[in-house]
Amino acid sequence: MNIRQQTELREKEQLAPDACLSINSKGRERDEEPCELRTGFQRDRDRIIHCKSFRRLKHKTQVFLSPEGDHYRTRLTHTLEVAQIARAIARSMNLNEDLTEAAALGHDLGHTPFGHAGERALNEIASCGFKHYEQSVRTAQKLEKNGAGLNLTFEVADAILCHTNMVASTIEGRIIEIADKIAYINHDIDDAIHAGIITEKDLPEKPIKLLGSKTSKRISSMIYAVVSDPARSLKMPPDVREAFDTLHTYMFERVYYNPVAKSEEGKAKDIVKYLFAYFLSNPEKLPEQYLKISELEGTERAVCDYIAGMSDNYAVRYYEELVIPKSWSVL
Repeated sequence: MNIRQQTELREKEQLAPDACLSINSKGRERDEEPCELRTGFQRDRDRIIHCKSFRRLKHKTQVFLSPEGDHYRTRLTHTLEVAQIARAIARSMNLNEDLTEAAALGHDLGHTPFGHAGERALNEIASCGFKHYEQSVRTAQKLEKNGAGLNLTFEVADAILCHTNMVASTIEGRIIEIADKIAYINHDIDDAIHAGIITEKDLPEKPIKLLGSKTSKRISSMIYAVVSDPARSLKMPPDVREAFDTLHTYMFERVYYNPVAKSEEGKAKDIVKYLFAYFLSNPEKLPEQYLKISELEGTERAVCDYIAGMSDNYAVRYYEELVIPKSWSVL
């Protein structure tokens, strides 16, 4: 047996009965020769880590737009934290960590610049609508590698698509939704405290008493609550869910809609909408790959794909080139 086959055998012998085995994958849209070293899910993980859209996440907003400081989360660091939490859950439940990790690393590949502000802007203006989880699958399967796509396995692509408000076909895929929630509520609290918008003393007393006063303790408490469920439902028990909901409501009131933290969101949405209108009127300005999409699927679809792939910095620079006059001199 080669190394991949040995790994597949270990999965069969050691993973839980409800785990998704690599050897039982429904496969890829295009058949490929198996790798001698890696299982299909391991190859997906590596493809995602090495793709361009993954690297661009480092310059995409998580919550705070253009924060001054190196320690605020970006879409990339959020993704890494989700992957860590997802793997901890999968390991504790004796599930397929490789599948879980691959899906977690890919779950936000299609996120817009400027976080959910950019997503809302595209969804408001595009007749086709826009959802980042749908775009994440599209980015991986149709846009990456100059249109060739990453050709991910069905299970990884399904988990990416279903990480928001849908039910994935595997238990590993269903982990991503709960891991995403655990990650963002806790790192957003941490960032808000770091920004001086709230303090630890401001946090609601009841959930903090139950879950813990520090970020690491709250994450551990939530993970433990999920993996301790004998029904393996991947749901928080009622008391922990109530604590999460209380913190979630608090963050919306004090941070997510805070005028200081979100004061620039209107400008960000204006940039996205301006770029959308510009490319819709000037489709010839789109890069060649997106011109082909425009011909096959319509200009709106191509413009959405192009803008969604932009980093915050790139979107701002392009906008500035279009609207800010350049200096000139007479020779």
